[in-house]
Amino acid sequence: MRLYRSVLAAALLALASPCFAESSGPIPVNNPPLQNAFVDLLALMSGHCKTLKVAGRTFACKTVAYAHGDKGRVNFAVAVDDPTDENHVVSFSGENGKRADDNSYELPIDRMLLNSKDRPRIDGLPVPAEQASTGVCRQTGNFAAKKVNDVTCSATDSEGRRYELLFVSDGTPVSVRRIRQSSPSIQDPFK
Repeated sequence: MRLYRSVLAAALLALASPCFAESSGPIPVNNPPLQNAFVDLLALMSGHCKTLKVAGRTFACKTVAYAHGDKGRVNFAVAVDDPTDENHVVSFSGENGKRADDNSYELPIDRMLLNSKDRPRIDGLPVPAEQASTGVCRQTGNFAAKKVNDVTCSATDSEGRRYELLFVSDGTPVSVRRIRQSSPSIQDPFK
């Protein structure tokens, strides 16, 4: 499990691209790349995926991470348990997340980031394919308390492919790492 988390963390820190779930080939994309940013906060969650569907295919997951970029972009990245591709990562990506209360967070999704062993590489890590999408992720729990109960995400890309995630924590405290200081991007009505 520690190896999987290390691999996922390295991929996120380098902003490696998530991969497409099908081993038969990557999802074709024609979207402009997102502005490069550096991850400033990384939270690794322990538990299991009750649901992980990528473009109609069902998978298990290895781990789920929350990554916040210094320009405000957030990714819920899922390391896919794909025996044919150890680089398979799918990320629900968006900006302008909102906190309704201390234990709930909602992120509008505008991109799916798809990474696989077949993606081009920079510094040895795959670069994600970015697919315009619409959807939402909801997290219950709180990183400050190092407790996340679950994460649910649902998105549809511009080609009509659906992505779903239901991740449930096993109760292990969340591992939160502040990589660098940056301005907060969350809309918090309690501050």
